[in-house]
Amino acid sequence: MIGPTLGGWITDTYTWHWVFLINVPMGLLSLFLVGTLVKEPSGAEEEREKLLSKGLRVDYVGFALVAIGLGSLEFVLDEGQRNDWFGSNMIVVFAVLATVSLLSLIPWELTREQPIVDLRLLGRRQFAACFLVMLGTGAVLISTTQLLPQLLQTELNYTAMLAGLALSPGGVATLVLMPVVGRLVGIVQPKYLIMCGAAIVAFSMWHLTGLTGDITYGYAALSRIFLALGLPFLFLPVTTASYDGIPPDRTNQASALINVARNIGGSMGVALAQTILAQRQQFHQSRLIEHAAPSDLGYQQTIDAMTRYFQAQGSNASDAASQAVAWVGKTLQQQIDLLAYIDVFWTLAIVALLMIPTAAVLRRIDLRAPARGH
Repeated sequence: MIGPTLGGWITDTYTWHWVFLINVPMGLLSLFLVGTLVKEPSGAEEEREKLLSKGLRVDYVGFALVAIGLGSLEFVLDEGQRNDWFGSNMIVVFAVLATVSLLSLIPWELTREQPIVDLRLLGRRQFAACFLVMLGTGAVLISTTQLLPQLLQTELNYTAMLAGLALSPGGVATLVLMPVVGRLVGIVQPKYLIMCGAAIVAFSMWHLTGLTGDITYGYAALSRIFLALGLPFLFLPVTTASYDGIPPDRTNQASALINVARNIGGSMGVALAQTILAQRQQFHQSRLIEHAAPSDLGYQQTIDAMTRYFQAQGSNASDAASQAVAWVGKTLQQQIDLLAYIDVFWTLAIVALLMIPTAAVLRRIDLRAPARGH
């Protein structure tokens, strides 16, 4: 045991050494660039001076409720599927904590003069619609970022590197399109850009419903590119529209809530995708297994054909029959998994489509007004 343990320690130490050497300079560079290039929005200095002159009071109770509520909710969403959801006492405890904390947060924050989270913003039609769109965007983006490599590795035997590379062209597409959409934001109403982006995202999910067991690398990369083309039409216009009508001294709160929507939406999307995947695998298995009975004529013909195939490859009759049964089982399981993934992508396509009517309720904004926010 000493050898492997020591070897693992050396490997871990070597890995963390390189992580330290890479991340620390990058962090310092990021800190320098933020301090040099990022400017505070108008009104930020006045807001800070106003708060300090009155005596800055921290909403510790609100902070605790947010931390416990969101932390417990994240735990439930992340661990629910692995622990049989509410069949687990631990999940039930954290679900109760999340529910009690978040429900208590509403009356508490609405009665504070300086709330840690300004929930009144969610009462504005404009901001609430942007919040919901960002929630859906986070759900689709983060869940597919997990699902696509998982699909490629488990069903198509891609290496982790190749599965990751399938996502890379999408990043390039987003990078190229960001400045273009940045120009359009000053010309076209955000609601129309958001509706366009949601339609593109829905199309990308629909494209993935056509997957088979022999899709190419190009198919997987193209599906990510389609999704990436829609993201700039969502992130930038949502940010622009969400600040419309928000007083300058509340833009920090608006920015924080939009970020929360993206993160919580991502966790909800991953939980939804994994739950649907597991449940639909069980459903398709129960349906497809009906046709894998020895009394089924198609099953008999398949077994006979595959037995002859393996015999032609040099196996004896007994081994060939066993190999044929194993091949049918493996093929059946792959079909079950692929059908379950297709169901997940259909669900995410519906989520994307629901963002279109949500964006339609946004009101027109003054495109000539100076941009605010972060």
